[in-house]
Amino acid sequence: MSQSITMDYPLAHLDVAEFIPHRAPMILIDNLLEHQTDTLLTDVYISAQSAYFDPATQSVPNYVGIEYMAQSIAALAGIEAKAKQEPIKIGFLLGTRKLKLDIQAYKHGEHYQTRVTRLYQEDSGLAVFDCQIVHNNEVVAQANVNVFQPQDTQAYISDSIQGQEEEK
Repeated sequence: MSQSITMDYPLAHLDVAEFIPHRAPMILIDNLLEHQTDTLLTDVYISAQSAYFDPATQSVPNYVGIEYMAQSIAALAGIEAKAKQEPIKIGFLLGTRKLKLDIQAYKHGEHYQTRVTRLYQEDSGLAVFDCQIVHNNEVVAQANVNVFQPQDTQAYISDSIQGQEEEK
């Protein structure tokens, strides 16, 4: 059985922007559908207004699915942060393993659901998620996605910049 962040209304009525650090036009997922511990199901509808939509092919390229996965992970982190009354934090996509893209593109007029499930998380903020994109009950993309959400994003970015400058 699915749980929503609040008991007052279903997840589908919540604005995705409230749960991820992204802002339009870079919010790529459309709806939050189901939340369970360590798992979130989201939805994207492909339209001519979708980011990365190619009018020539009437679709969004398959590699954008990695960002659907990453934003679904961010939304899960946002739901968990809101439940603890903590601020939404920025996370970083570190990479993927076992990436499999079974379709060439996400087609205009179609819905695709992304399920992300936390497999592992360290106190440092490093985590691994099993991700699947499903269309008409068929898995069309999947990957293990590695992410990192530092406790102090600004310090992490500053340290990264300083390290790059020292390498020069």
